[in-house]
Amino acid sequence: MNTTTSLTQSASETADQVAAKLAAKAHGAVDATRRGTNGALDSIDAGVDHMRDAAPSAFSRAAAQMEALTRRGVDRARDASNQVRDQAHRAGDRAVGYIQHEPVKSVLIAVAAGAAVAMLAGWFARSRAGRL
Repeated sequence: MNTTTSLTQSASETADQVAAKLAAKAHGAVDATRRGTNGALDSIDAGVDHMRDAAPSAFSRAAAQMEALTRRGVDRARDASNQVRDQAHRAGDRAVGYIQHEPVKSVLIAVAAGAAVAMLAGWFARSRAGRL
């Protein structure tokens, strides 16, 4: 065997060994990636399962909170309505009492208020007619 053939064979064997080592490392990297990917997929799957299990209770809590807020809003509106009604009754009672104690003044105030409303209505009607 000559030296050239021997060197070629040695280089070929070394190249084969390097290729085999590279192939083994590549397979190892692929396996590690698969394990890592499977681990990530398992983690994602566990997270999705947790969210799927937690979602109904979260929606139930949100619905209960919305119901409580709505109930409080309705109660506050009812209380405000009752307060306005009570104030209107008190104002009406005071007006009736004033009219009973001061009938002449009451009539004069009513006439003056009616005249003021009539003047305002006339003024608005003229200003509208001027715009058209």
